[in-house]
Amino acid sequence: MYRVRVRSVPPVVLALRRFPNPRLTGIGAGLFASLTMFVLACVDRLLFDSSELVFGLLFLPVSALTALWVRPADLVTAPISVPIAFAVGVFPISGGSEGLGGQIMGLVTALAVHAGWLYGGTLIAGLIASVRKVRQMRARRRYVLAQGRGGTPASERAPRAASAAAAAKPVRAGAGGAGGAAGAVARRPQRP
Repeated sequence: MYRVRVRSVPPVVLALRRFPNPRLTGIGAGLFASLTMFVLACVDRLLFDSSELVFGLLFLPVSALTALWVRPADLVTAPISVPIAFAVGVFPISGGSEGLGGQIMGLVTALAVHAGWLYGGTLIAGLIASVRKVRQMRARRRYVLAQGRGGTPASERAPRAASAAAAAKPVRAGAGGAGGAAGAVARRPQRP
């Protein structure tokens, strides 16, 4: 008899599995991050008097969630949409003066001052997306190897290609010139 080992799952993993696991498209992930950062910036402005530290600390988990919740086909969009969401969110707390020019200058200044938070959140989203992509590629490779389609040797591919090329060429019954039969036409090979 063989003993079967049963692995116990840590309680932290069980708790994380209970959380929602949506799969957002690239646009959906960008909208999620942008709207969330805008709402959090408005809350930050009302409760914490536009604290840069609070906004930056809230930006990091939003970046991680955006990278975790984007669907596998759109993983490349997570590190792109996170900086856009940061720019959308920093607008309410930028503190620009009156007029359009003052607001733009306040936004540019806030982006320059908070570049550390911006780079940190983008790095988190990029790392999570990269790890997910590597895991997806490994799972796909294991699936292909398990299905037995790991590739055919070159010795088997060459005869198949030569026989397929020979079968695809039309066969001519005559030259069609003065010495050939008058009713000769090119025939296509019959497919099995």
